[in-house]
Amino acid sequence: MNLSTSRRTAAAAVLALAGLLAATAPSASAAPRAALAAPDIPIANVKAHLNQLQSIATANGGNRAHGRPGYKASIDYVKAKLDAAGFTTSVQQFTSSGATGYNLIADWPGGDANQVLMAGAHLDSVTSGAGINDNGTGSAAVLETALAVSRAQLKPTKHLRFGWWGAEELGLVGSKYYVNSLPSTERSKFSGYLNFDMIGSPNPGYFVYDDDPAIEKTFKDFYTGLGVPTEIETEGDGRSDHASFKNVGIPVGGLFTGASRTKSSAQAQKWGGTSGQAFDRCYHSSCDTTANINDTALDRNSDAIAHAIWTLGTEPTTPPGDSYENAADVAIPDNGAAVTSSVTIAGRTGNAPAALKVGVDVKHTWRGDVVLDLLAPDGTAYRLKNSSSNDSADNVITTYTVNASSETANGIWKLRAQDVAAQDTGYIDSWKLTF
Repeated sequence: MNLSTSRRTAAAAVLALAGLLAATAPSASAAPRAALAAPDIPIANVKAHLNQLQSIATANGGNRAHGRPGYKASIDYVKAKLDAAGFTTSVQQFTSSGATGYNLIADWPGGDANQVLMAGAHLDSVTSGAGINDNGTGSAAVLETALAVSRAQLKPTKHLRFGWWGAEELGLVGSKYYVNSLPSTERSKFSGYLNFDMIGSPNPGYFVYDDDPAIEKTFKDFYTGLGVPTEIETEGDGRSDHASFKNVGIPVGGLFTGASRTKSSAQAQKWGGTSGQAFDRCYHSSCDTTANINDTALDRNSDAIAHAIWTLGTEPTTPPGDSYENAADVAIPDNGAAVTSSVTIAGRTGNAPAALKVGVDVKHTWRGDVVLDLLAPDGTAYRLKNSSSNDSADNVITTYTVNASSETANGIWKLRAQDVAAQDTGYIDSWKLTF
Protein backbone atom coordinates (compact mmCIF):
# COMPACT_ATOMS: atom_id res chain seq x y z
CA MET A 1 0.00 0.00 0.00
CA ASN A 2 1.17 3.48 -0.88
CA LEU A 3 0.25 5.83 1.99
CA SER A 4 2.11 9.03 1.14
CA THR A 5 -0.25 12.02 1.34
CA SER A 6 -0.56 15.58 2.51
CA ARG A 7 -2.63 16.51 5.55
CA ARG A 8 -4.46 19.60 6.69
CA THR A 9 -6.98 20.60 9.33
CA ALA A 10 -10.49 21.48 8.17
CA ALA A 11 -12.86 23.80 10.01
CA ALA A 12 -14.08 21.53 12.80
CA ALA A 13 -17.23 23.47 13.64
CA VAL A 14 -18.41 23.46 10.03
CA LEU A 15 -17.67 19.77 9.65
CA ALA A 16 -19.58 19.04 12.84
CA LEU A 17 -22.55 20.99 11.51
CA ALA A 18 -22.40 19.02 8.25
CA GLY A 19 -22.44 15.80 10.24
CA LEU A 20 -25.45 17.04 12.25
CA LEU A 21 -27.32 17.85 9.07
CA ALA A 22 -26.51 14.39 7.73
CA ALA A 23 -27.99 12.78 10.82
CA THR A 24 -31.34 14.41 10.15
CA ALA A 25 -31.52 13.58 6.44
CA PRO A 26 -32.70 10.30 4.90
CA SER A 27 -29.69 8.25 3.81
CA ALA A 28 -28.75 6.73 0.50
CA SER A 29 -29.46 3.01 0.54
CA ALA A 30 -29.05 -0.03 -1.66
CA ALA A 31 -31.68 -2.26 -3.17
CA PRO A 32 -32.16 -5.73 -1.64
CA ARG A 33 -29.81 -8.38 -3.00
CA ALA A 34 -30.18 -12.06 -3.65
CA ALA A 35 -27.12 -14.08 -2.64
CA LEU A 36 -25.71 -17.40 -3.80
CA ALA A 37 -23.65 -19.07 -1.09
CA ALA A 38 -19.92 -18.85 -1.67
CA PRO A 39 -17.48 -21.68 -0.96
CA ASP A 40 -15.00 -21.60 1.88
CA ILE A 41 -11.61 -20.43 0.62
CA PRO A 42 -8.94 -22.81 1.99
CA ILE A 43 -6.44 -20.79 4.01
CA ALA A 44 -3.82 -23.45 3.23
CA ASN A 45 -4.13 -22.65 -0.48
CA VAL A 46 -3.81 -18.90 0.12
CA LYS A 47 -0.71 -19.46 2.26
CA ALA A 48 0.77 -21.74 -0.39
CA HIS A 49 0.63 -18.78 -2.80
CA LEU A 50 2.31 -16.60 -0.17
CA ASN A 51 5.08 -19.17 0.22
CA GLN A 52 5.65 -19.05 -3.53
CA LEU A 53 5.83 -15.24 -3.50
CA GLN A 54 8.30 -15.43 -0.60
CA SER A 55 10.44 -17.92 -2.54
CA ILE A 56 10.35 -15.67 -5.59
CA ALA A 57 11.54 -12.70 -3.52
CA THR A 58 14.27 -14.73 -1.83
CA ALA A 59 15.58 -15.88 -5.21
CA ASN A 60 15.51 -12.35 -6.65
CA GLY A 61 17.32 -10.02 -4.28
CA GLY A 62 14.78 -10.16 -1.45
CA ASN A 63 11.93 -8.23 -3.07
CA ARG A 64 9.26 -8.22 -5.77
CA ALA A 65 9.42 -4.52 -6.61
CA HIS A 66 8.57 -2.76 -9.86
CA GLY A 67 11.32 -3.10 -12.42
CA ARG A 68 12.99 -5.94 -10.50
CA PRO A 69 13.05 -9.59 -11.64
CA GLY A 70 11.03 -10.67 -8.61
CA TYR A 71 8.02 -8.75 -9.83
CA LYS A 72 8.00 -10.27 -13.30
CA ALA A 73 8.42 -13.73 -11.73
CA SER A 74 5.38 -13.00 -9.53
CA ILE A 75 3.31 -12.06 -12.60
CA ASP A 76 4.40 -15.27 -14.33
CA TYR A 77 3.42 -17.37 -11.31
CA VAL A 78 -0.09 -15.91 -11.02
CA LYS A 79 -0.68 -16.03 -14.78
CA ALA A 80 0.25 -19.71 -15.01
CA LYS A 81 -2.27 -20.59 -12.30
CA LEU A 82 -5.05 -18.67 -14.05
CA ASP A 83 -4.26 -20.01 -17.51
CA ALA A 84 -4.46 -23.56 -16.20
CA ALA A 85 -7.83 -22.79 -14.58
CA GLY A 86 -9.47 -21.65 -17.81
CA PHE A 87 -9.24 -17.87 -17.53
CA THR A 88 -8.49 -15.62 -20.48
CA THR A 89 -5.43 -13.66 -19.37
CA SER A 90 -3.60 -10.67 -20.75
CA VAL A 91 -0.46 -8.85 -19.60
CA GLN A 92 -0.48 -5.08 -19.98
CA GLN A 93 2.89 -3.31 -20.16
CA PHE A 94 3.65 0.24 -19.09
CA THR A 95 6.73 2.25 -18.23
CA SER A 96 7.44 3.93 -14.90
CA SER A 97 10.70 5.30 -13.49
CA GLY A 98 12.53 4.08 -16.57
CA ALA A 99 11.49 0.45 -16.09
CA THR A 100 8.85 -1.76 -17.67
CA GLY A 101 5.90 -2.59 -15.47
CA TYR A 102 3.15 -5.17 -15.85
CA ASN A 103 -0.53 -5.53 -15.03
CA LEU A 104 -2.19 -8.93 -15.26
CA ILE A 105 -5.88 -9.11 -16.23
CA ALA A 106 -7.92 -12.32 -16.08
CA ASP A 107 -11.46 -12.73 -17.42
CA TRP A 108 -13.79 -15.58 -16.54
CA PRO A 109 -15.94 -16.65 -19.52
CA GLY A 110 -19.60 -15.68 -19.48
CA GLY A 111 -21.72 -13.20 -17.62
CA ASP A 112 -23.20 -9.97 -18.92
CA ALA A 113 -20.41 -8.16 -20.75
CA ASN A 114 -22.20 -4.88 -20.06
CA GLN A 115 -21.97 -5.42 -16.28
CA VAL A 116 -18.40 -6.11 -15.19
CA LEU A 117 -17.53 -6.95 -11.59
CA MET A 118 -13.78 -6.75 -10.97
CA ALA A 119 -11.61 -7.67 -7.99
CA GLY A 120 -7.96 -6.68 -7.79
CA ALA A 121 -4.82 -6.26 -5.73
CA HIS A 122 -1.36 -4.84 -6.28
CA LEU A 123 1.30 -7.47 -6.75
CA ASP A 124 4.44 -5.37 -6.32
CA SER A 125 6.40 -4.96 -3.09
CA VAL A 126 8.67 -2.17 -1.95
CA THR A 127 12.39 -2.67 -2.59
CA SER A 128 13.15 -3.26 1.09
CA GLY A 129 11.35 -6.60 1.43
CA ALA A 130 9.28 -9.44 0.06
CA GLY A 131 5.97 -7.63 0.62
CA ILE A 132 4.05 -10.63 1.92
CA ASN A 133 1.37 -8.76 3.85
CA ASP A 134 1.75 -5.71 1.59
CA ASN A 135 0.49 -7.01 -0.69
CA GLY A 136 1.03 -10.70 -1.13
CA THR A 137 -2.05 -11.25 1.04
CA GLY A 138 -4.46 -9.39 -1.23
CA SER A 139 -2.88 -10.86 -4.35
CA ALA A 140 -2.98 -14.42 -3.02
CA ALA A 141 -6.56 -14.18 -1.75
CA VAL A 142 -7.83 -12.73 -5.03
CA LEU A 143 -5.97 -15.47 -6.92
CA GLU A 144 -7.44 -18.24 -4.78
CA THR A 145 -10.94 -16.75 -5.12
CA ALA A 146 -10.52 -16.74 -8.90
CA LEU A 147 -9.41 -20.37 -8.76
CA ALA A 148 -12.48 -21.15 -6.64
CA VAL A 149 -14.65 -19.64 -9.38
CA SER A 150 -13.02 -22.09 -11.78
CA ARG A 151 -13.40 -25.08 -9.45
CA ALA A 152 -17.10 -24.29 -9.04
CA GLN A 153 -17.50 -23.58 -12.77
CA LEU A 154 -19.49 -20.58 -11.63
CA LYS A 155 -22.00 -19.15 -14.08
CA PRO A 156 -22.27 -15.54 -12.91
CA THR A 157 -24.86 -13.07 -14.12
CA LYS A 158 -22.16 -10.40 -14.31
CA HIS A 159 -18.89 -10.72 -16.16
CA LEU A 160 -16.10 -11.46 -13.67
CA ARG A 161 -12.68 -9.90 -14.09
CA PHE A 162 -9.63 -10.05 -11.83
CA GLY A 163 -6.54 -7.83 -11.86
CA TRP A 164 -3.04 -7.69 -10.36
CA TRP A 165 -1.43 -4.25 -10.51
CA GLY A 166 2.16 -3.20 -10.91
CA ALA A 167 3.97 -0.17 -9.45
CA GLU A 168 1.32 0.60 -6.86
CA GLU A 169 4.08 1.49 -4.44
CA LEU A 170 5.23 4.21 -6.84
CA GLY A 171 1.83 5.92 -6.80
CA LEU A 172 -0.88 3.58 -8.14
CA VAL A 173 0.87 3.63 -11.52
CA GLY A 174 -0.34 0.31 -12.89
CA SER A 175 -4.01 0.66 -12.00
CA LYS A 176 -4.07 4.24 -13.27
CA TYR A 177 -2.59 3.05 -16.55
CA TYR A 178 -5.23 0.34 -16.86
CA VAL A 179 -8.16 2.65 -16.10
CA ASN A 180 -6.85 5.37 -18.39
CA SER A 181 -6.50 2.83 -21.20
CA LEU A 182 -10.20 1.99 -21.02
CA PRO A 183 -12.53 3.85 -23.39
CA SER A 184 -15.36 5.62 -21.58
CA THR A 185 -17.80 3.09 -23.01
CA GLU A 186 -15.87 0.30 -21.28
CA ARG A 187 -15.64 2.18 -17.99
CA SER A 188 -19.42 2.56 -18.00
CA LYS A 189 -19.83 -1.23 -18.04
CA PHE A 190 -18.27 -1.67 -14.57
CA SER A 191 -20.78 -2.45 -11.85
CA GLY A 192 -18.00 -2.35 -9.26
CA TYR A 193 -14.31 -2.75 -8.44
CA LEU A 194 -13.24 -4.52 -5.22
CA ASN A 195 -9.77 -3.79 -3.83
CA PHE A 196 -7.74 -5.87 -1.38
CA ASP A 197 -4.52 -4.38 -0.02
CA MET A 198 -3.03 -5.73 3.23
CA ILE A 199 -5.65 -8.18 4.52
CA GLY A 200 -3.51 -10.32 6.85
CA SER A 201 -1.81 -7.81 9.15
CA PRO A 202 -0.23 -9.49 12.21
CA ASN A 203 -2.06 -7.23 14.70
CA PRO A 204 -5.19 -6.93 12.60
CA GLY A 205 -8.20 -4.68 12.49
CA TYR A 206 -11.24 -5.33 10.35
CA PHE A 207 -11.77 -2.31 8.14
CA VAL A 208 -14.33 -1.92 5.33
CA TYR A 209 -14.24 0.76 2.63
CA ASP A 210 -17.29 3.05 2.83
CA ASP A 211 -17.33 4.24 -0.78
CA ASP A 212 -20.23 2.39 -2.43
CA PRO A 213 -23.19 1.59 -0.12
CA ALA A 214 -24.12 -1.69 -1.80
CA ILE A 215 -20.57 -3.07 -1.80
CA GLU A 216 -19.98 -1.87 1.75
CA LYS A 217 -23.16 -3.61 2.91
CA THR A 218 -22.07 -6.86 1.26
CA PHE A 219 -18.87 -6.96 3.31
CA LYS A 220 -20.51 -5.76 6.52
CA ASP A 221 -23.22 -8.41 6.22
CA PHE A 222 -20.53 -11.08 5.92
CA TYR A 223 -18.78 -9.91 9.07
CA THR A 224 -22.07 -9.51 10.93
CA GLY A 225 -22.67 -13.16 10.18
CA LEU A 226 -19.34 -14.00 11.82
CA GLY A 227 -20.08 -11.82 14.82
CA VAL A 228 -17.01 -9.70 14.07
CA PRO A 229 -17.40 -5.90 14.35
CA THR A 230 -15.93 -3.73 11.60
CA GLU A 231 -14.83 -0.12 11.28
CA ILE A 232 -14.70 2.23 8.32
CA GLU A 233 -11.32 2.18 6.60
CA THR A 234 -9.55 5.56 6.76
CA GLU A 235 -5.79 4.91 6.95
CA GLY A 236 -5.42 4.08 3.28
CA ASP A 237 -8.48 5.93 2.00
CA GLY A 238 -7.85 6.86 -1.62
CA ARG A 239 -4.26 5.63 -1.46
CA SER A 240 -4.57 2.18 -2.95
CA ASP A 241 -5.67 1.04 -6.40
CA HIS A 242 -9.38 1.53 -5.79
CA ALA A 243 -8.73 5.28 -6.11
CA SER A 244 -7.85 4.84 -9.79
CA PHE A 245 -11.30 3.38 -10.41
CA LYS A 246 -13.22 5.68 -8.08
CA ASN A 247 -11.79 8.76 -9.73
CA VAL A 248 -13.45 7.85 -13.05
CA GLY A 249 -16.83 7.10 -11.50
CA ILE A 250 -16.63 3.33 -10.99
CA PRO A 251 -18.21 2.12 -7.70
CA VAL A 252 -15.54 0.71 -5.38
CA GLY A 253 -15.20 -1.18 -2.13
CA GLY A 254 -12.74 -3.36 -0.29
CA LEU A 255 -11.12 -4.63 2.89
CA PHE A 256 -8.03 -3.73 4.92
CA THR A 257 -6.42 -4.89 8.19
CA GLY A 258 -4.21 -1.90 8.96
CA ALA A 259 -0.68 -0.67 8.28
CA SER A 260 1.49 1.65 10.39
CA ARG A 261 -1.24 3.20 12.54
CA THR A 262 -1.43 2.10 16.16
CA LYS A 263 -4.19 -0.19 17.43
CA SER A 264 -6.17 1.48 20.20
CA SER A 265 -7.18 -0.19 23.44
CA ALA A 266 -10.81 -0.16 22.30
CA GLN A 267 -9.85 -1.88 19.06
CA ALA A 268 -7.77 -4.47 20.91
CA GLN A 269 -10.70 -5.15 23.21
CA LYS A 270 -13.07 -5.97 20.35
CA TRP A 271 -10.59 -7.59 17.92
CA GLY A 272 -7.86 -8.99 20.14
CA GLY A 273 -4.22 -8.28 19.50
CA THR A 274 -1.99 -5.72 21.18
CA SER A 275 -2.99 -2.14 21.84
CA GLY A 276 -0.30 0.50 21.45
CA GLN A 277 1.32 -1.42 18.59
CA ALA A 278 0.99 -0.87 14.86
CA PHE A 279 -1.40 -3.08 12.96
CA ASP A 280 1.66 -4.10 10.92
CA ARG A 281 5.01 -3.35 12.58
CA CYS A 282 6.77 -4.67 9.46
CA TYR A 283 4.98 -2.32 7.06
CA HIS A 284 7.34 -1.51 4.17
CA SER A 285 10.19 -3.31 5.96
CA SER A 286 12.40 -6.32 5.38
CA CYS A 287 10.51 -8.27 8.06
CA ASP A 288 7.35 -8.33 5.91
CA THR A 289 7.75 -12.05 5.27
CA THR A 290 5.53 -15.11 5.62
CA ALA A 291 6.09 -14.78 9.39
CA ASN A 292 4.28 -11.43 9.27
CA ILE A 293 0.75 -12.80 8.80
CA ASN A 294 -2.27 -13.33 11.03
CA ASP A 295 -3.91 -16.51 9.75
CA THR A 296 -7.34 -15.76 11.22
CA ALA A 297 -7.59 -12.35 9.54
CA LEU A 298 -6.32 -13.72 6.25
CA ASP A 299 -8.79 -16.60 6.37
CA ARG A 300 -11.76 -14.37 7.21
CA ASN A 301 -10.92 -11.82 4.55
CA SER A 302 -10.34 -14.48 1.89
CA ASP A 303 -13.79 -15.89 2.62
CA ALA A 304 -15.21 -12.34 2.53
CA ILE A 305 -13.80 -11.84 -0.96
CA ALA A 306 -15.49 -15.00 -2.19
CA HIS A 307 -18.73 -13.93 -0.49
CA ALA A 308 -18.64 -10.61 -2.35
CA ILE A 309 -17.86 -12.19 -5.72
CA TRP A 310 -20.64 -14.75 -5.35
CA THR A 311 -23.15 -12.25 -3.94
CA LEU A 312 -22.52 -9.34 -6.29
CA GLY A 313 -21.56 -11.46 -9.29
CA THR A 314 -24.63 -13.70 -9.33
CA GLU A 315 -27.38 -11.27 -8.35
CA PRO A 316 -30.10 -10.64 -10.95
CA THR A 317 -29.10 -8.04 -13.50
CA THR A 318 -31.43 -5.24 -14.44
CA PRO A 319 -31.54 -3.29 -17.69
CA PRO A 320 -30.59 0.39 -17.53
CA GLY A 321 -33.51 2.68 -16.82
CA ASP A 322 -34.50 6.08 -18.19
CA SER A 323 -31.94 8.82 -17.47
CA TYR A 324 -32.45 12.56 -17.02
CA GLU A 325 -29.32 14.73 -17.00
CA ASN A 326 -28.24 18.31 -16.42
CA ALA A 327 -24.81 19.00 -17.91
CA ALA A 328 -24.68 22.74 -17.18
CA ASP A 329 -21.75 23.78 -14.96
CA VAL A 330 -22.59 25.26 -11.56
CA ALA A 331 -19.77 26.86 -9.57
CA ILE A 332 -19.45 25.79 -5.92
CA PRO A 333 -18.29 28.76 -3.77
CA ASP A 334 -15.24 28.07 -1.60
CA ASN A 335 -16.41 27.63 2.01
CA GLY A 336 -19.67 29.26 1.02
CA ALA A 337 -23.39 28.81 0.54
CA ALA A 338 -24.90 25.70 -0.98
CA VAL A 339 -25.75 25.69 -4.68
CA THR A 340 -28.16 23.50 -6.64
CA SER A 341 -28.58 22.06 -10.11
CA SER A 342 -32.04 20.96 -11.25
CA VAL A 343 -33.47 18.10 -13.29
CA THR A 344 -37.15 18.17 -14.23
CA ILE A 345 -38.96 14.85 -14.43
CA ALA A 346 -42.26 14.69 -16.29
CA GLY A 347 -44.50 12.10 -17.88
CA ARG A 348 -43.85 9.31 -15.37
CA THR A 349 -46.50 7.59 -13.30
CA GLY A 350 -46.38 6.85 -9.60
CA ASN A 351 -43.44 7.22 -7.30
CA ALA A 352 -39.70 7.15 -7.80
CA PRO A 353 -37.99 3.74 -7.45
CA ALA A 354 -36.51 2.21 -4.33
CA ALA A 355 -33.18 2.15 -6.16
CA LEU A 356 -33.00 5.59 -7.74
CA LYS A 357 -29.54 6.08 -9.25
CA VAL A 358 -27.92 9.48 -8.74
CA GLY A 359 -24.87 9.89 -10.95
CA VAL A 360 -22.68 12.87 -10.03
CA ASP A 361 -19.65 14.45 -11.66
CA VAL A 362 -18.29 17.16 -9.37
CA LYS A 363 -14.87 18.61 -10.17
CA HIS A 364 -13.13 19.81 -7.01
CA THR A 365 -9.54 20.23 -5.84
CA TRP A 366 -10.24 18.68 -2.39
CA ARG A 367 -13.36 16.54 -2.45
CA GLY A 368 -13.35 16.11 1.32
CA ASP A 369 -14.74 19.67 1.54
CA VAL A 370 -17.84 18.76 -0.45
CA VAL A 371 -21.24 17.80 0.98
CA LEU A 372 -23.84 16.50 -1.47
CA ASP A 373 -27.59 16.00 -1.10
CA LEU A 374 -30.37 14.96 -3.43
CA LEU A 375 -33.48 17.13 -2.97
CA ALA A 376 -36.81 15.57 -3.91
CA PRO A 377 -39.56 17.71 -5.46
CA ASP A 378 -41.17 18.17 -2.01
CA GLY A 379 -37.85 19.37 -0.54
CA THR A 380 -36.90 16.17 1.28
CA ALA A 381 -33.10 15.90 1.45
CA TYR A 382 -31.26 12.62 0.91
CA ARG A 383 -27.66 12.77 2.05
CA LEU A 384 -25.31 11.42 -0.63
CA LYS A 385 -21.91 12.46 0.70
CA ASN A 386 -20.58 13.91 3.94
CA SER A 387 -17.46 16.03 4.26
CA SER A 388 -14.19 14.52 5.46
CA SER A 389 -11.04 16.41 6.45
CA ASN A 390 -8.98 13.28 5.60
CA ASP A 391 -10.18 12.88 2.00
CA SER A 392 -7.57 14.86 0.08
CA ALA A 393 -8.27 13.40 -3.37
CA ASP A 394 -9.88 15.48 -6.07
CA ASN A 395 -13.29 15.16 -7.77
CA VAL A 396 -16.46 13.27 -6.88
CA ILE A 397 -17.38 11.09 -9.83
CA THR A 398 -19.64 8.27 -8.74
CA THR A 399 -23.18 6.92 -8.62
CA TYR A 400 -25.26 6.79 -5.45
CA THR A 401 -28.37 4.68 -4.84
CA VAL A 402 -31.28 6.26 -2.99
CA ASN A 403 -34.50 4.70 -1.75
CA ALA A 404 -36.89 7.36 -3.05
CA SER A 405 -39.98 5.14 -3.20
CA SER A 406 -41.93 7.54 -0.98
CA GLU A 407 -41.43 10.41 -3.43
CA THR A 408 -43.56 11.33 -6.43
CA ALA A 409 -41.47 10.77 -9.53
CA ASN A 410 -42.55 13.88 -11.44
CA GLY A 411 -41.30 17.28 -10.42
CA ILE A 412 -38.08 19.23 -10.00
CA TRP A 413 -35.25 17.24 -8.42
CA LYS A 414 -32.10 19.02 -7.33
CA LEU A 415 -28.51 18.14 -6.58
CA ARG A 416 -27.32 20.36 -3.72
CA ALA A 417 -23.59 20.90 -3.23
CA GLN A 418 -21.76 22.84 -0.55
CA ASP A 419 -18.07 23.45 0.11
CA VAL A 420 -17.69 23.54 3.91
CA ALA A 421 -13.98 24.39 4.28
CA ALA A 422 -11.65 26.99 2.83
CA GLN A 423 -8.85 26.94 0.25
CA ASP A 424 -10.24 24.68 -2.49
CA THR A 425 -12.68 25.22 -5.34
CA GLY A 426 -14.84 23.26 -7.72
CA TYR A 427 -18.07 23.00 -9.65
CA ILE A 428 -20.90 20.65 -10.54
CA ASP A 429 -19.91 19.41 -13.98
CA SER A 430 -23.00 17.29 -14.54
CA TRP A 431 -25.40 14.97 -12.79
CA LYS A 432 -28.24 12.63 -13.73
CA LEU A 433 -31.09 10.58 -12.32
CA THR A 434 -31.73 7.07 -13.62
CA PHE A 435 -35.18 5.59 -12.93
